[in-house]
Amino acid sequence: MPLAIVHSRGLDGLSAPEVAVEVHLAGGLPSVTLVGLPDTEVKEARDRVRAALQNSGFDFPAKRITINLAPADLPKESGRFDLPIALGILAASRQIPGNALNDYEFAGELSLSGQLRPIRGALAMVLAAGGRDRRFVLPEASAREAVLAREARVLAANTLLEVCAHLSGQADLTECEAAADVDLGDDGYPDLADVRGQTQAKRALEIAAAGGHSILLVGPPGTGKSMLAIRLPGLLPPMTPGAALESAAVLSLAGQFSPERFAHYPYRSPHHTASSAALVGGGSVPRPGEISLAHQGVLFLDELPEFDRRVLEALREPLESGRIHISRAARQAEFPAQFQLVAAMNPCPCGYYGDSGGKCRCTPDQVARYRKKLSGPLLDRIDLQIEVPALSAEVLQKAADGESSASVRARVTQARARQQARQGKPNARLNTKEVDRHCLPDAPGAALLKQALVRLNLSARAYHRVLRVARSIADLAGNAEITAPHVAEAVQYRRFAKD
Repeated sequence: MPLAIVHSRGLDGLSAPEVAVEVHLAGGLPSVTLVGLPDTEVKEARDRVRAALQNSGFDFPAKRITINLAPADLPKESGRFDLPIALGILAASRQIPGNALNDYEFAGELSLSGQLRPIRGALAMVLAAGGRDRRFVLPEASAREAVLAREARVLAANTLLEVCAHLSGQADLTECEAAADVDLGDDGYPDLADVRGQTQAKRALEIAAAGGHSILLVGPPGTGKSMLAIRLPGLLPPMTPGAALESAAVLSLAGQFSPERFAHYPYRSPHHTASSAALVGGGSVPRPGEISLAHQGVLFLDELPEFDRRVLEALREPLESGRIHISRAARQAEFPAQFQLVAAMNPCPCGYYGDSGGKCRCTPDQVARYRKKLSGPLLDRIDLQIEVPALSAEVLQKAADGESSASVRARVTQARARQQARQGKPNARLNTKEVDRHCLPDAPGAALLKQALVRLNLSARAYHRVLRVARSIADLAGNAEITAPHVAEAVQYRRFAKD
């Protein structure tokens, strides 16, 4: 009996296991049966493929058609299997030659007219294939994304007819080529020079950029917390090609990647009403959440205490490990989540606690309850905690004269280079043994840190985070050794949690 096998790929978290689309034609009453754990989107391919074949001038076989998506225990989702299913039917009915199908992998959603529509996860699929000899045939928009994985050979098609003409030897598809040079510039990042005043907050932001640290900005409304947060990506050193591919692959899974933004740091700022699944990922078919979409970039959480407490507690694991593991009854998935957290909050419910004009009417109990919405373990994991005070009229009326993002980024890039040469990673990602090896201060610095431990009652986790921050401050100064001034500056960034 006629049988055709077409190669494609599914998605399972960030991995893309190979899927064989097997099409079998048999006698009997005309029908189309799809097996292999297809979800609703895949089952609907029967009607899309039928219309696409007929509108492209092909015959839809009046046979008993069985389509198996193997392996059978891997759930299949989305319309990516439309194109391989259509080609399998054409090859099994001998309307196109089937001998060349083994040299390719196919993915693409079909419109009823036979046009190819882009799919999610094209870059992840090509990266998962590694150095295989097969070429990928993808919709043109998806091909421009997938070709960023430079080792892959990707062919772009706009219609089902173009793919069939290529397989029949009548016309060749265009092979996409990656750009010779990737733009690693800072186009589109707001300039730090636009922020008036807030010298201490700018300094903390520079330290956070230098070591990859998380930071909490505390201050009344309108003091520039959001302005500072959105400028952090512009202070970071150029992305490495590996980090850029990782970030792009995660964004591709959500269909939110644009090739024009390749090697630009993602900046995510979910609203405080976001659910736990929206923030950390989830769903019956696990998909990445905001923390994974911010992978290698910045996650900004404004009005931090207004987030549901259970949502915030879910951040604790990825802040430590840089990964998030999602478990459901039938499926598990793991996504990367190495992001820099920038959080902002008011000092009290009304926002004006400590205002010299007496605007605040909150009682001490209300202030305490508001701040207790943030658990100690979560605050412990935030390296830098800085107050952003209200600006005076004189500062507001002055022209902005602070340092530009470019000059700060130059210092940050040098500090990161020192960290890469010394330990191969940013200071924020050092484990306990590496902290003991690379972050121990000199004798005066150690004595000062001991006093701070007693006075501020710092936990062991906070102790190690202070040392990491001090290491970043020393790297910015170009010092090989951590001294007492570096420790003193690092300690002052832990004081908010103890107020």
